[in-house]
Order: sequence, then C-alpha cells, then structure tokens
Amino acid sequence: MTAPLAGCTAGAGGTSATEAATALPAGVTVAVTQLRSDVADRQVQVQIRNGSDAPIEIGDVSLSDPRFAAPATRVVDRTSTLAPGHAVNVRVQLAGVVCDATATPGATVTFAYTQAGQTGTATAPAAEVFPFLDALHRRECVAARTAEVADITWSAFTASDAGAPASLELSIVPRPGAATTVVVEDVRETNLLTFDGVADGALPLGVTVEGADPSDRSIALPLRPARCDPHAVQEDKRGTVFTLDVVVDGEPGQFTLAADAALRGRILTWVADWCGYG
Repeated sequence: MTAPLAGCTAGAGGTSATEAATALPAGVTVAVTQLRSDVADRQVQVQIRNGSDAPIEIGDVSLSDPRFAAPATRVVDRTSTLAPGHAVNVRVQLAGVVCDATATPGATVTFAYTQAGQTGTATAPAAEVFPFLDALHRRECVAARTAEVADITWSAFTASDAGAPASLELSIVPRPGAATTVVVEDVRETNLLTFDGVADGALPLGVTVEGADPSDRSIALPLRPARCDPHAVQEDKRGTVFTLDVVVDGEPGQFTLAADAALRGRILTWVADWCGYG
C-alpha cells in the first residue's frame, strides 16, 4: 500500500528558470505495477516514492517501453505533491503493443517535477514491483495475431434461474482471405465464474478458424457462478475477464477476452440473484 499523499491539485506543475534535470532527484525512486482493476482497461501504475527530505510536486508522467507503440501517459491530468517519505501511484494508459521479437524489453519512466525551487524532468529505468509486462505483451500479441483471422467477442448473455446454467455466447467471425489458422482450444473459468463441463479449469471448445472459412460461429457456453460469497461480487475486479487458450499457426498461446461494462453488469446482477442476495 502506498503512503498517503500530502496533497493533490488539478492543473500543470509550476515552472522556474532553473535548468531541468535528467536524473532522478536525490532520494526519489520509481517502479511500475498493475492492479487487478487495471487489467481490463490496459492500464498500469507508475509508483513514485519521495525518500528525500523535501516535498516534491509531480506533474506529467509517462512510461516508455519498446514493446509498446508509444509512451503510456497519465490518465488524469493533475499534479501530485508528495511529502518526504510518501508515495503515489500514477495510473497511465498503455498504447498498442509492438509484436516484434527484436524489441528489447525495458520500462523507462519520465516525469516533470518541482522541488525546492527547481523544476525539471527526470527519466530513469523502472523495475516492476512484480513481473507482468512481458506476460501482458505476449497475451496481446497472441490476441493481435488471432484478430487477423477472426473477430472473437462475447456477443450475448441469457440469465438463468438459480441452480440452472446461464448462457454466455461466444461469437467467432472469420476474416476472409486470412492466411493464418487459429484453433480456439478452450476458455478458462475465472475466480467468479465457471462452466458446465469444465475440466482442469477450462471448458474444451476445439474450434478451428481459417480465413477460407466463410461461416460465422456462435457458441453458447453454460455459465455458472463458481462461488456465492457476496464480497466476491461486490469486490469483483477480474471475474468477467476470461482467458482463451489458442493455437495460432501451430504455436500455442493465450489471450484475455473481457466482458464490456454493460455485459459485466448483467452478469454480476445474475450472480447475485442466482446466489440469493441480489
């Protein structure tokens, strides 16, 4: 958990005639992390900690990494003032992935700051609080390769009475002329939801999709709550983010397929009703 902020104000940071710095101010450290609630929106958080003896005001923040097409920039336009010993997690929005095997991994944080009358811009490599960027990049590249062959979406949901499975519809629409073949092997249960017929946490599908295949497919999946404790719904972060196991041109991989906001709301309401606390 980060320490509380000394203060936050809207708007851009101040300026001075002092020459901008390029290294981190003494005692200031940076890191990168991702919360469960950030995953569906493709956001990450830049953690800035003030270990110096003076307050520091943080302005614009960005995260650069060769695996992404452009720097990730601050989601909310504001400044953050950190007292000594305090920290802030600044949420930034990722750009699209660059699926190039030659891209060298490495996150670099850049932020504008004002401290003790000095205004500058600091840039430094940032370690991950826990490893996640490489896995995120791999999943999104698998998703991009899959999307060259077909659009795969959650297209419909039909609620059910308690005790019976609901129906969650997976839509697969091939792209004519695509040269790649994709096999959708299975869809994995989440921390909140499971399926009738699940084995080892996944519902087998075994659907082969090719660009030469003109047929759209709609697969009704028998959905059930995996748990009925109320806090699981009330505190849900990833319960409607499903993982699909695929094979793209013979190469296995995974990508995530999240329910949009409207569908997520309908599913969570159904879980509450199904479990008897709606």
